[in-house]
Amino acid sequence: MPPPTPLSLLSSSSPPSNLFPLNNHHHKPFLSRCRCRCSVLSAPSPAVLLVGGVKKPSPAENSRTIMELSSSGTLSTPPPSSHHHHHDADGAGWPLALGAQFVADADGSPALCLSRSLLLPAPTRATFHVQLEQSSLRTSHCTLMGTFTKAADDELLLEKLSARWKKKFGDEIHKDLVYVVSVERVLHMEDFNEEGIWVASSEYSNAEPDPLRNFAEEIVNEMNSGHAEDVQRLCNIFVDSGFQVTDTKMIWVDRLGFDLYIYSEKGVFAARIPFPREVTDEKGVKSSFNSMSHLAWEVEKNYTVPEFEKVNCLKKIR
Repeated sequence: MPPPTPLSLLSSSSPPSNLFPLNNHHHKPFLSRCRCRCSVLSAPSPAVLLVGGVKKPSPAENSRTIMELSSSGTLSTPPPSSHHHHHDADGAGWPLALGAQFVADADGSPALCLSRSLLLPAPTRATFHVQLEQSSLRTSHCTLMGTFTKAADDELLLEKLSARWKKKFGDEIHKDLVYVVSVERVLHMEDFNEEGIWVASSEYSNAEPDPLRNFAEEIVNEMNSGHAEDVQRLCNIFVDSGFQVTDTKMIWVDRLGFDLYIYSEKGVFAARIPFPREVTDEKGVKSSFNSMSHLAWEVEKNYTVPEFEKVNCLKKIR
């Protein structure tokens, strides 16, 4: 357990200090700009999904985010070619699945660097499965279906992939061993045992990965470890659960809001709390958490009347 922060030592009559200190001295108080309802965000775009009246990134956007944050996945291809008619020791006749490092190109297509010893058929149909663990409690994942080909003939593409590979892994890519999967369909799942949602290739390639992706995990970990009391308060004030909450964990944060797991004697439930407005950078998300935390404290102490609609769409996880 980490040592308690000054925030957790404050008396009940003192407002919470900023969860995330901000350098902008012109930052306006939350109450001057947050007397709003959850519908303040602009009208839904194709990249926004409405669930129970609360906005969240679309499956296409989430899939692009998974592909940007992950560095390895599982490639599945038809059986390697063989002149034999029986299933030999080299695995001929069996579908082949193997782990591989990858980078995603500008439209989200994965590029893999494979071993010289693998005689994989190309071009051929293939799937590439990638997953992203979130707060050690949820595993969001996507399966890309498409055509598996060698990239050796496209020098411009290889140059771009080589730069991305060096940035991600710190070493040079073997250009003659690069394969790409041209995405034709994507199956996105929020977690194991969840219902999958199919995404068209055009929707996937046109989506943008979440702008908070590179620091989302760090913020979630900091909220759970250093500001658990505030996470609990955010749940109590912004969620209408209808039952006694025993614990709350933040699972993930994105440009439109954040996901919680709510624990009770009735089970574990997932809920989503929207931000008052879309955020696009680290400063914006920290400012939103600071503001929402102060408002939650004032509502809890009956210093102000809540003028927002509580979230009442909960999904039982277990």
